[in-house]
Amino acid sequence: MARKLRVQYPGAIYHVLSRGDRREAIFLDDGDRDGFLIAVGEVCEKSGWEVHALCLMDNHFHLVVETPQGNLVAGMKWLLGTYTMRFNRRHRRSGHVFAGRYKALVVDGTGDGYFRTVCDYVHLNPARAGLLAADERLVTYRWSSWPEYMKTPGKRWPWLRVDRLMGESGVPKDSAAGRRALERAIEARRSGDVPVEYAAIRRGWCFGDETFRQELLAQVSERMGAEHYGSERAESAEVQAERLIRKELRHRGWEESDLEERAKGDRMKVELAAHLRAETLMSVKWIAASHYGHGRPLE
Repeated sequence: MARKLRVQYPGAIYHVLSRGDRREAIFLDDGDRDGFLIAVGEVCEKSGWEVHALCLMDNHFHLVVETPQGNLVAGMKWLLGTYTMRFNRRHRRSGHVFAGRYKALVVDGTGDGYFRTVCDYVHLNPARAGLLAADERLVTYRWSSWPEYMKTPGKRWPWLRVDRLMGESGVPKDSAAGRRALERAIEARRSGDVPVEYAAIRRGWCFGDETFRQELLAQVSERMGAEHYGSERAESAEVQAERLIRKELRHRGWEESDLEERAKGDRMKVELAAHLRAETLMSVKWIAASHYGHGRPLE
C-alpha cells in the first residue's frame, strides 16, 4: 500500500498533528489529557525528544518536537500505541483511537521565523477554534504548552524546552519581564490577520525557505521508493528529472538554449525525452512543457 515518506535526521524539527479515528474524540475527559501528557513525558525520556509547543484539542493534538537522534517514527509509534492501549483500557474499549497516519511537517529551524510561526500556530489554535472569548488570554487554555511558558522554569513540564522560541521571539532572558514581553507579542498576533504562512503549515510537507526545501528533497530523492506518495514524491521526482537533464546537457556539451532552439523532432531531443521517461516518474506532458520545449530555466 502506498504511504508517505518520513523524513528523519538528527536535529529535525516537526509540527506533528494526529486526529481521532473517524474524527472522533481522542480525549474524553481531563484524565485522558493528563494521561497523554504523561505519555509525552515518557517518550521524551525514552527518545531524547525536545518538545517546543503542544496543544490538545478534543479530537486531535498538535506537537512541535525536535528529534536530536532522528527518531520521529519510533517515538511516534510508541506514543500513539501507548496512549491507545491506556485509553482503551481506561474506557473499556478496543480498536483504533487515531486515524491513519499522523502528519509530520518538517520545519526550518535556522532562525528565519519559520520555527516561531509554527509554534505560534500551535499556541493560537484554541483561539482560532473559538474556545476562548475575545477577552480571554491564551494562558487560560490549560491544555497547551503556552501556560507553561508563562511559568517560572522550575514549575514547567520538565520535557518542555522554551529557550528556542524565546530566542526567536527576541526575548534574551527567561525572566518575568521576558515572559511578559513574549505574551504581549503573541496576544498582538492573535488579534491580527491570519498569516499566509498558516496555509503552508496546514497543507505542506515542509516549512522553510527554498534552500531548506531543496536540501530535504535531495534526501527524499535518495530514499523514495515506488511505495511512497505525496507532494514530496512529486517534488523529488522533478528534482531527479532536472538533475538528469543537466547531466545530459553537460555530456553533449549543450547549453539549455541549445535544447530550446533545436527542432521538436531533433534526434538528440527525442533521445533525451526517452531517457527521462525511462528513468524518472515525470509525465510526457511535464517533459514537453517544462524542458523539452520552452520551459523555465533549470535552477
